[in-house]
Amino acid sequence: MTQPPIGGAAGSPGGPAHPEPPAGATPAPGALPAPGYPPYPQPVAPKKRRGLLIASIVLAAAILLCGGGATAAFLTLRQAEDGQGAKEPAVAVDGFLTAVYKDQDPRAAATFVCSSSRDDKKIAAKVAEVRKYAGQYQNARFRWTTPKVDNQTGDRATVSTRVTMTTADEKVADQELRFTVVRKTGWWVCEVA
Repeated sequence: MTQPPIGGAAGSPGGPAHPEPPAGATPAPGALPAPGYPPYPQPVAPKKRRGLLIASIVLAAAILLCGGGATAAFLTLRQAEDGQGAKEPAVAVDGFLTAVYKDQDPRAAATFVCSSSRDDKKIAAKVAEVRKYAGQYQNARFRWTTPKVDNQTGDRATVSTRVTMTTADEKVADQELRFTVVRKTGWWVCEVA
């Protein structure tokens, strides 16, 4: 009978129960390591990306806050006047009259009207009415008395003037006008009566 080599062969009574894996080989998942060898290292579970999650939450919160702030600013300022307004109530009325009667420019007239009363279609219609009225006469010209502040309390004033139209054939027409002017970022015409 032959004797097994010293140390035993694989599968022999004195040899190892499992063959040694070749050097550098990766064991099959769930395979047990050979006795006498350290356990195979388990694959490392991927790290949870908490940093990315936290950064995403912070970014979303910042966007919401900025968006909310911008929305609040818009809602607050949408009623604000866009422009400077006049320095005095009478100056606002004079600028409005110049735009309507002399320049006959609805856009220029709108720059003197407060936002709550500013209706581009109505202003354009009024300027067209003045233009049509003046067109019925020969060389019609408009002038007005210096606007006078009749009453001023805080941010509200009443201003009056008389508008006069004269023609080349010496026709004359007068109209008394009273303006309500309010102060916001300056003085603005809000009503004409």
